[in-house]
Amino acid sequence: MNAMKKTSKRFRLSDLARYCGVSPSTASRALSGTPGVRPELREKILEAARSQNYHVPTSIAGYKVIVAASASAMIDYQRNQFTAFVLEGMRERSEVLGLTLVTRAISDLQEERRMLEEAAEDDEIAGVLMLTIDEDEMLAPTRSFPKPILLVNGDDPLMELSSIAPHNRAAAALATRYLKSLGHERILFLARHGRRTILRRLEGWRDEIETIPGIDWKDLVVDAADWTPDAAIEALRRYIGDGPPAFTAVLCAGDSLAAGAILGLRSFGLSVPDDVSVVGIDGLPQSDFLDPPLTSVQIPMREVGSAALDMLRDHLDNETWLPRRIELSCTLSARGSAAAPRKQR
Repeated sequence: MNAMKKTSKRFRLSDLARYCGVSPSTASRALSGTPGVRPELREKILEAARSQNYHVPTSIAGYKVIVAASASAMIDYQRNQFTAFVLEGMRERSEVLGLTLVTRAISDLQEERRMLEEAAEDDEIAGVLMLTIDEDEMLAPTRSFPKPILLVNGDDPLMELSSIAPHNRAAAALATRYLKSLGHERILFLARHGRRTILRRLEGWRDEIETIPGIDWKDLVVDAADWTPDAAIEALRRYIGDGPPAFTAVLCAGDSLAAGAILGLRSFGLSVPDDVSVVGIDGLPQSDFLDPPLTSVQIPMREVGSAALDMLRDHLDNETWLPRRIELSCTLSARGSAAAPRKQR
C-alpha cells in the first residue's frame, strides 16, 4: 500500500475508501463493526484509518436500543402509518449497524419510569429512542437518564435532550407558499392542536399568512377533535355553518385530516379543487387514491428513523456531546387537489 501524503485537509470517509480501494459503504461498515465485511478487509481498512489519523466511530454492533413509543405514536401506527414508516427506517438501519431494536409501548408516566430504570441497569442497552413524545410531564424522567436518549419526531424546549424530526415549520410554510403561488389568500389551517410538532406546523403556515395584507390568521385556524377524517368533516361543518365558505383553500396538518376535508367539502356541495383546494402534510401512500389525488408535503419518515440511530451512535462516540436538534427537509408533491381559485381561472 503506497503511503499517502498527509496534508492539512481533513481526511474524509471517501478518501479512506479510495485509499483502500473499496466503496464508502464498505468502509463505513468496516469502521462501525457491522456485518458483511471480510475480517482481513476490515483489518486493512482499520489499519489505514489509524495510519491516516481518521477518527474511527464507536461500534454499537451487538448492542440493543430501546424504541419507546408513546400512546400518540401507537394510535398513529394503527390509523395512518406515519409511525410505521419511521420504524421501518429504524429497522433497516439497525440491520446495517448490527444492533437489535427493542420496541416498547409506554402509555403513562409510571410505565415510562419503569422502562427507563430497567434500561439503565441493562449493560446490553446502548440507549433509548423516544418516539413521538414531547409532553413536559413525559420528558421529565428522561433528563436524568445515564445513557444516550433521543427524541424522535419531537423536541425538547429546554434543549437538554437531543432530537430529530421533520422540519415541520418549513413543511407548512412550503405548502402555504404553494397555495399562495396559485392565488389563494384565505387559507384555513386545520389540525388537532396539542403537540409541539403540530405547533411548529401552525407557525410555518402563520409565517406565510401574516404576509398577506388584510388577513388575520387567528380567523383561519380550525381545531379538529381528533386526527380522523370524521373529525375533519365535523370541524369544517362547525366553521362553515350555514353560509358560503369564506376561504378558498385548506392546509391540513396531516393527510388523514385532508382526506376528511375532501369528503366533507364534497358533502357540503363544494368541489375540490374547483371551489376549494386541499393540501395535506405527511405524504402517505394512500393519498394517491383519494379523489382527487392529494397534494401533500412529503415528510421523510424512513429517513427520520434511520438518522435517529446514526445520531445515537454519534452520541455514544462523543464524550463532550452537546444536545442538538436535527430537522430534515421536506418536499411538496403537487397533485389534483389544489388549483388556482375559481375567480382567477
